[in-house]
Amino acid sequence: MLALSEVMDQLVRNAFVNTSRWLGDGFDFEAPAMDVVETPEGFTVKAALPGWKPEDVDVTVENGMLTLKGEWKQEEEDKDEKNRWHRREIRYSSFERSIALPTEVEADKAQATFENGILTLHIPKAEVVKPKQIKIAVK
Repeated sequence: MLALSEVMDQLVRNAFVNTSRWLGDGFDFEAPAMDVVETPEGFTVKAALPGWKPEDVDVTVENGMLTLKGEWKQEEEDKDEKNRWHRREIRYSSFERSIALPTEVEADKAQATFENGILTLHIPKAEVVKPKQIKIAVK
């Protein structure tokens, strides 16, 4: 039996990350979990994409929206009649997840790395929104 706190944690996780809950797409695939941190210089975004290849993921920043799209296509089946499947659980599907960035950014200066199933994006803020320090002259 699950504790009430575990049930509530699972409900919250499913409500916000599991796309099949609100898209009704018939898949039980979860969109990637993301961490977004804002610094004075820009944003660092991390997305968990275990098993995905960098070439299967597209990243765009347009009109203040960061969008991650991915498609994992099923490999061609072995057509040998001597072979038969006993279990097939690896999912081949696609996802799209967008988040709004709260300030203007310089998308053309963004950098991305992909290591150990984690996509890390560094997106600098536009110069007009970066904090400026003004020195006061003493007389």
